[in-house]
Amino acid sequence: MKFDVIIVGGGLVGASLALALAEGDIKVALVETRDPPPLPEDDSWDSRVYAISPGSAIFLQKLGVWQALDRARVSPVYDMAVFGDDNTARIDFSAYDVGCSELAFIVENRQLQTAVWDELKRKKKHVRLFCPAQCVLMTRTESHANLQLDNGVVLQASLVVGADGLKSWVREQAGIEAVHRSYNQTGVVANFKNERDHRNIAHQWFRRDGVLALLPLPDTMVSMVWSANEEQAHRLLELSEPDLCREVAEASSHVLGEMRLVTPPVAFPLNFLHAKKLVQPRLALIGDAAHGIHPLAGQGVNLGLRDARQLAAIILGRGLQPDCGDYLLLRRYERARKEDILALELATDGLQKLFNTTHPTLIRLRNVGLEITNRLPLLKDRLMRHALG
Repeated sequence: MKFDVIIVGGGLVGASLALALAEGDIKVALVETRDPPPLPEDDSWDSRVYAISPGSAIFLQKLGVWQALDRARVSPVYDMAVFGDDNTARIDFSAYDVGCSELAFIVENRQLQTAVWDELKRKKKHVRLFCPAQCVLMTRTESHANLQLDNGVVLQASLVVGADGLKSWVREQAGIEAVHRSYNQTGVVANFKNERDHRNIAHQWFRRDGVLALLPLPDTMVSMVWSANEEQAHRLLELSEPDLCREVAEASSHVLGEMRLVTPPVAFPLNFLHAKKLVQPRLALIGDAAHGIHPLAGQGVNLGLRDARQLAAIILGRGLQPDCGDYLLLRRYERARKEDILALELATDGLQKLFNTTHPTLIRLRNVGLEITNRLPLLKDRLMRHALG
């Protein structure tokens, strides 16, 4: 079966790339191992949320995804307050200061997944879904790539795109070397209903036992993301519901008053990954297959969506070049994405290391650094504009 592009991985980033390419009459095969999670029949909430930047929201709107979301379940972030571990040092960010209406939007994972897959199913003319399906063999020639699935089907295309996560099968098959290490931390996520209104402010604390974030959800709800060392994370997961609510309220200095658990806590390991190449002949990597960063900045999914947006723009804007898998074309994508990826890797990795140290001098310096940055509007403006995408 012949296509122009085969995308392996149907998460938000891979599926978004498929939709973007479909807009340009590119014939796409999308291979995904699992069916997307269905929306629940009740009004329960998903523990996993994304902080979608305004730039990513515009991209998703162009794909027909953003407007399909239930707006009653999407919460804008107008301001952000970040605290050091001495609870006095802080830095504040405001959408108003950079002339924007929002800094980000907090959206449930399954809401986004459902919206993007519903749109994919409407693109049957240009996107063929192979789901659930497993890749078993990939071969590449000078003119095309072949991908064999576990059901015996063989797909052929000018380009294979790996969007299949940190443990990318495509990256491993291509032999692309990657720096991969564990942060020895676990992300603990849960949703809470609060005594006080969050006023659409995101709060974050750089604590000595990890990074705690409370992200605004509709009404007086918040999504908690606590990036904790493994011992602390295990302890949090073992707490009773009242004890967990009490601990989170105390750790957040009772900024939202008393808290009530809405969704039980779940956990996921935190890892760093840097693929040393984004492209090879007939192959490109996007999203977590290309990079994995610490969630303290909430930029992981936005970084992946910028990959998809850039790769789609280069393929669709290739002019008279008939081969969308041409290596020189793919190198343009790699060069275009290198600076953005490296900047976020250095920033998030550096902050994680800085706030994970117990060295007394560094502890003082990091809190002073927050205060100094808070007094430099030009630096804050640059940081915010990069995050806005």
